[in-house]
Amino acid sequence: MTAAHDPEVTAPRDEERGNPFPHDALGPLRDREQVARRLLEASAKHSFDPDKDLDWDAPPEDGKWYWPPELVSLYGTPLWRRMSEEQRMDLARHEAASLASLGIWFEIILMQLLVRHIYDKPVTSEHVRYALTEIADECRHSAMFARMIQKGGAPAYPVPRAHHNVARVLKSVSTTPGSFAATLLGEEILDWMQRLTFPDERVQPLVRGVTRIHVVEEARHVRYAREELRRQMVTAPRWERELTRLTAGQAARVFSVCFVNPRVYDNAGLNRHEAVSQVRASGHRREVMQSGAKRLTDFLDDIGVLRGAGRRLWKSSGLLA
Repeated sequence: MTAAHDPEVTAPRDEERGNPFPHDALGPLRDREQVARRLLEASAKHSFDPDKDLDWDAPPEDGKWYWPPELVSLYGTPLWRRMSEEQRMDLARHEAASLASLGIWFEIILMQLLVRHIYDKPVTSEHVRYALTEIADECRHSAMFARMIQKGGAPAYPVPRAHHNVARVLKSVSTTPGSFAATLLGEEILDWMQRLTFPDERVQPLVRGVTRIHVVEEARHVRYAREELRRQMVTAPRWERELTRLTAGQAARVFSVCFVNPRVYDNAGLNRHEAVSQVRASGHRREVMQSGAKRLTDFLDDIGVLRGAGRRLWKSSGLLA
């Protein structure tokens, strides 16, 4: 990234020229209240009640997947080629439960981060009002994911205790920009996968319905987080930007490890060691994860998050080529 596109360089220049809003590499930042107002309008028009808008009583359809096969971790590996179609579909069911469990974990973290973010903000502002609206969305999403896990008949898959505790530390020490970087990490890769899932007629109708609701509502959450992260990376002090780069990189490492719980292989009747080894060696899986993260990593690169040691952490996570 050249100096002309460095948000740390362009922000002071904008102030010197007297521009009402600072710039970053993506252009002028938008007014915070205006962004929140538009998101609130969208929320009023396009929000869901999963308990009422989904048919939870319908039985699963025979021969349909719980997750697109191309997004299953073992897809294309030698082990996948040896598995029966029934075993592949069973693994997909367990991986859908694992991803839903991961989603709940991330959303609980996100809700805590949002509450911290607005703690000292003006309570009557549109910015705070939208944050509260998003928290309400995330509460519904977490309950929806939990109910989907139960309907699929697979167990919940909590993240390993060590990573659960690492996340406890990260969310406790996270800076404001670090909180929004972690928010995007938890939202954008799953969102990319869900955009492939909800129109896929091979997938169970309930799973398609859940992912459709999540995609529609998460689009607003991503917009809110992106706009706020841009603002923070321009206005935060240097130490905070540097800490954000490191914590975001470490969060990417934790996320990539936790994405699929290895217990899914045991529960699908597979050898866990062999399965994990083949997933790590899979070029297809690496491409899926990097494709899912590309829109996010391009954005983070543009606004100055992917630098130095933080960038090296992202590379070691496997999410950045």
